[in-house]
Amino acid sequence: MTTVGIIGAGHIGSALARGLVARGYDVVISNSRGPETLADLVAELGSHATAGTATEAAAAGEWAIVTVPLKAYREVPVEQLAGKIVVDTNNYYWERDGRIAALDEGRTTTSAMLQEHLPTSFIAKGFNHIVAGDILTTGAPAGTPDRRALATSSDSAEASVLVTSVYDEFGFDTVNVGPLAESWRVERDQPAYVVRQNREELVANLARAAR
Repeated sequence: MTTVGIIGAGHIGSALARGLVARGYDVVISNSRGPETLADLVAELGSHATAGTATEAAAAGEWAIVTVPLKAYREVPVEQLAGKIVVDTNNYYWERDGRIAALDEGRTTTSAMLQEHLPTSFIAKGFNHIVAGDILTTGAPAGTPDRRALATSSDSAEASVLVTSVYDEFGFDTVNVGPLAESWRVERDQPAYVVRQNREELVANLARAAR
């Protein structure tokens, strides 16, 4: 059984933990306040979930999800994620994270920043442009007309394949944006951000994106 390390237990992290456990995964989930503060969530999730530190979650996962405020991305463990695929849900909210000139000026992306911090991991953007409440409620079986689509972006083909598979398990089609340098197309304030869209609509919204 696959174990996923989840670093961040906010709305997105908790929703993904629920969805993964329901689909047969084991999860080790962490937050910045300590494992003991996750007792209620772990009790709800059942025997396939445990709480740990960020280091423990990173070490336990065969792959991992990083879903922390962008301002905290440098606190993500590096050594324990070496060689692993890491799904990045992060977004830049300057009101929370402080101004980051390289993002404001379009010189990098949030996922590229995480990739730089985790140089031996394989970063893939995922689940960043859907509100938490929609993750477990708006999916549909493959082939359903007007099935909702989500985008991914990675410099690793293997990481893109993983995200595509997980999206399908959660009930979403996938549009691959390409390398991390293009992941800005699904970041905050772009046409594809947190709107319900099928594959064709998502492709069109990605094309309409402007920096």
